[in-house]
Amino acid sequence: MALEKELATYREKLPAWNDQQGKYVLIHGDTVDFFAAYEDALKAGYQQFKLEPFLVKQVNATEQVLHLTRNVLPHKKAS
Repeated sequence: MALEKELATYREKLPAWNDQQGKYVLIHGDTVDFFAAYEDALKAGYQQFKLEPFLVKQVNATEQVLHLTRNVLPHKKAS
């Protein structure tokens, strides 16, 4: 699965990153770097790793849960 190693690295090292809260981490394999802005981390990722998969994620001690809803009307059968 793509980014499996990077996500595992994020979860494993997150408790030690208290001083990096709110910054963006760039992870590729065992390479880890921090940036103040998402755009900077993304740009560095493409410059360093080209089209290889890499992870850019904001460092947060707690994950924000998003609830998405949408209005879905029941499908009416054609007469």
